Amino acid sequence: MAFHSLSPSALDKTVRQLEEKVLEGSWGTSTRLPAERTLAELMGVSRSTVREAIQRLVSRGMLETKPGSGVYVVQRQPARLSAPWLQLVAENPPLRSETLEFRLVFECAAARFAAQRSTPQELDKLEAILLKMRNAVVAHDVDAEAVVDGEFHSALTAAAHNRMLDQFYASVITMLRDHIAANTFDATVNNSNAVIQSTLRLGQHESIYLAVRDRNPDAAQQAMFAHIAFVGKQFDPGFHQTSGD
Repeated sequence: MAFHSLSPSALDKTVRQLEEKVLEGSWGTSTRLPAERTLAELMGVSRSTVREAIQRLVSRGMLETKPGSGVYVVQRQPARLSAPWLQLVAENPPLRSETLEFRLVFECAAARFAAQRSTPQELDKLEAILLKMRNAVVAHDVDAEAVVDGEFHSALTAAAHNRMLDQFYASVITMLRDHIAANTFDATVNNSNAVIQSTLRLGQHESIYLAVRDRNPDAAQQAMFAHIAFVGKQFDPGFHQTSGD
């Protein structure tokens, strides 16, 4: 089946930009958004486009309007209130292997679509994230590497321009970021090959980015598959990877 690239409207792009700022923490909980005029100037769109984008996010429960005060980021509700199935996941955390299997389906699709639909600005963002990841790996800064790893996968999903993926990712983003961070830490503790493996993971992220940049959906999907498979192998008994797959 052939998937054709989408050309998001100015409204769709504005919704996505606002959504990213909320999901990535640029605007914290209960933060008041800048005025419509300011947002319109920053995003290069009309005030009416900003106003409609805000209303869409209000309807999704991400923002709220307070008469006479402005627009605010909504305080996150407990999983039990927003999505009953998330409460089940919280009460019965999936195994690492189960989460990796989920990511093989979800993130391989996101990588494929990002190769078809990402904007120049999104490619620039991915490249900037990779630079931070490279600096963290060189400095052997596991904390920074774990954080930036999560940023990369979040930005890649946003670049896929698929609302269903966006909404689903938003609902599990905390769990997935915790999963990614735990993988990074656990693969480093008491591991004589930790530096080599960090370098390999960096190279895998770079391969994903290059495939997306080159508009090669098959290569992007395969690079993501190889990365997640490698992450899983790190926890196999006796795994001592010293070179790429």
